[in-house]
Amino acid sequence: CLPANQERLANGKLATVQFHPSAQVVMTAGHDRSVSLFQVDGIRNPKIQSIYLESFPIYKARFSVDGEQVIATGTHHRMFFVYDMISGSIIPIQKVRGVDERFLRSFELSPDGSFMLVTGTSGYLHLLSMKTKELVSTMKINGRCTASAFTPDSSQIYSYSKEGDVFIWDVRSRKCLHKFEDEGCLEGKCIAVSRNNQYVACGSASGVVNLYTTDVCLGASRPKPVKAIMNLVTAATSVTFNPTTEILAVASCEADEAVKLV
Repeated sequence: CLPANQERLANGKLATVQFHPSAQVVMTAGHDRSVSLFQVDGIRNPKIQSIYLESFPIYKARFSVDGEQVIATGTHHRMFFVYDMISGSIIPIQKVRGVDERFLRSFELSPDGSFMLVTGTSGYLHLLSMKTKELVSTMKINGRCTASAFTPDSSQIYSYSKEGDVFIWDVRSRKCLHKFEDEGCLEGKCIAVSRNNQYVACGSASGVVNLYTTDVCLGASRPKPVKAIMNLVTAATSVTFNPTTEILAVASCEADEAVKLV
């Protein structure tokens, strides 16, 4: 296959590559301050459009669940942008009332399309409404939050702390349902929940990825992993399940080609 973004290669590091939820489109975004959309046909991969966000190197960009918006956060900004793909307008969200953070970088979108979870500093997690982009509630974990993941039905959030603890939150009541320790973890890096809600994968700075079943996570404070994946030698920086929960991809951005499919 040809490079997906061959009609417009980025001038800086790519921070995001994501497929559109329903169309045959791929988005790239990164440190060259631009978001580009490509029609993926495997023959030419023509560019649909690029939007440029002045003095806004992009930390993360995501399609909304309905595929009508792109949300982009910057590397050193407290504001974020919403690009409306239907109207073609770029909407800056200058300040979210009640969210007192120097930077807004890392976020997750709930699978049902109703919430945006922003990771703050000092363990704060800010739950925003996707419709209004206003603060719904703030939760706090002990320590520093490095990664979060919604369950497939959007009813719970798994938050992984730098110290290696995982907190399970109820989205509706915003209460902490349970907390468990990731076995042998010195520093938590990334977390993923499988689409059938059967497994949770926790990746740490040592490169070990622990795979748990969700029912064990909800019951024990020190659950035993079903499997510890030791294939990475540098920090595991991303983990994700395929849609049918048969393959787990683990990767490290600290070494070239450090991607393993389990």
